[in-house]
Amino acid sequence: MRYILLKTLLTILFFGRGECGMAQTDLSYYIGQAKSNSPLVRDNKYQSEANKIESERIKALYTKPQVTFNAAIAVAPIINRDNGASQFQLSPSDATNYSGYDIAASNGGVYQGMFNVTKPIFNAAKVGIATRQSSVAALINENTIRLSEHDIEKLVTDQYILCVQDLKQKDYIENLNQLISEQKVIINKLVGSGLLKQSDLLLVTIEQQTQQNALTLFKSTYRRDLMDLNILCGINDTGWVNLKDPELKLNANATQSNFMEKYRLDSLNLIAGQQLFELKYKPQLSAFANAGLNGVYVPTLPNRLGFSTGLNFSVFLFDGKQKSLNKRKTDILIKSSQLYKSNFITVNTIRKNKILSEISSLNERIAVSENQIKDYKQLLEYYKTEVITGQQSVTAYILTVKNFGTLQRDYVLLLTTKQLLINTYNYWNW
Repeated sequence: MRYILLKTLLTILFFGRGECGMAQTDLSYYIGQAKSNSPLVRDNKYQSEANKIESERIKALYTKPQVTFNAAIAVAPIINRDNGASQFQLSPSDATNYSGYDIAASNGGVYQGMFNVTKPIFNAAKVGIATRQSSVAALINENTIRLSEHDIEKLVTDQYILCVQDLKQKDYIENLNQLISEQKVIINKLVGSGLLKQSDLLLVTIEQQTQQNALTLFKSTYRRDLMDLNILCGINDTGWVNLKDPELKLNANATQSNFMEKYRLDSLNLIAGQQLFELKYKPQLSAFANAGLNGVYVPTLPNRLGFSTGLNFSVFLFDGKQKSLNKRKTDILIKSSQLYKSNFITVNTIRKNKILSEISSLNERIAVSENQIKDYKQLLEYYKTEVITGQQSVTAYILTVKNFGTLQRDYVLLLTTKQLLINTYNYWNW
């Protein structure tokens, strides 16, 4: 039984490692890592949680009772001259001839220690208005998270495509080097037999070295761009991995642009802010109660324990028409937001059509390049035989190899440009 469990565990670990290793070569892996490691995304998630807590705080402010304890001691001593003698009194009661604060004004002092309870009432409508702004703020944060993640997808995919471009360039140079090496072996034998000149062999050797330098350059470029991809995604890895082709496709299914949500939420936030501003103009009614010590004369303090209760009512009457002024400002800001929305729709439509036109043109050029590559491969096969038979010079063969290498590099650039355009189109058609 223990052997079976151990074997199962080892199998899980083995295949688990294999899947992890494969995942690191996929575009989805890098996008996932970038999203999970993005401090901006996590910050907005925390902001959303904070907004939910703020909604609870506002609800408590408008509906829950507030309990406080107030304590105060203030003394106003006098010098009493009644009965023909000057006497210092800390808490006078009925002196008539004295120096000090007027007893009628100070009562000789204040001694308080009271618990106070205040509770707003009839505030259900206010709670709804006040919490609405927090709810809109939470929606704005959630939409910001979506926009941030969408931006991350675009940036990571662009960098990933550049890495794949470097890798394909490297692969093409390796294949070209293999072709030259095979031909060099044959030419070397022909030189030894006196059928070709030593300069022919040297020419092939020089071209092989040139291609080797190009291979070193593309390997270095790929490693650099791969490190940039890891930095962008927050991945602590310096190893070499061979990335898979992203194979992006045009997203033609978007009906309603997700970018529009920002403008809708901006308008809602302005309206909610206006409603919150107008809360102070609504009547305020609250109930209160207090209990404790409240006295002014020390000898009678033991009998001054009591309580009181009542209602507080207030209403704002005039503040220089700030309410209407703020409403006009809000209306103007809403119009501005709608103007940005309209402009985005127009510009984005033109932008997407432009990208589709460029992709269509690239498809034509890619088709031509693929036919040229196919013809060049056939031509090189002919040249290999013709060089051996002396029907074609080594110089012509090397020139054809160079042209073939240039064509392959241009073909990779066309594919890369197309993938970048598809990624850009999908970003805006979202």
